[in-house]
Amino acid sequence: MPEIIFDCCCLSNFALSGSLFILENLFKGSVYVTNFVSAEILRGIQQGHIDLEKVQEALMDGWLRETVLSSQKEKSLFEKLSVSLGLGEASCIAVAKSRGFIFACDDRAAMREAGLLEVKLTGTFGILKKAVRRKTVNRNEGNLILAKMIDMGFYSPIKSLKEI
Repeated sequence: MPEIIFDCCCLSNFALSGSLFILENLFKGSVYVTNFVSAEILRGIQQGHIDLEKVQEALMDGWLRETVLSSQKEKSLFEKLSVSLGLGEASCIAVAKSRGFIFACDDRAAMREAGLLEVKLTGTFGILKKAVRRKTVNRNEGNLILAKMIDMGFYSPIKSLKEI
């Protein structure tokens, strides 16, 4: 199973909608965040988004793993990307490019930069679609999760998984 690294927004969509179980079921043992994303999650918790504590629980349980920029190549790419992107997105792209991970993100600018670097991409919709295809949830459950994500602040151009 390929490794996948999440930016804060995409991961938060699943945490705030009570659907982190989807990530655990689909990608168990190969789900990562960078220490920069962990810091963003902590900031969200401190701002009152208590459901983000489930991300910290997943880190403690070990099915979600934290990684750091470990090579000079990753650090150099991170520095370059952090000029125009957030630290979480920049760090995830650097790790994904260097290690061959899939980058899970919904931010257009970050996705554009990752695409230019030929980093494999997915996002909230792709993961929900995969969850339905693999019968982790049925389509109705997927639509309920999507609706909850939208209620929690996720900007979605679609209202139903049928539209994907």
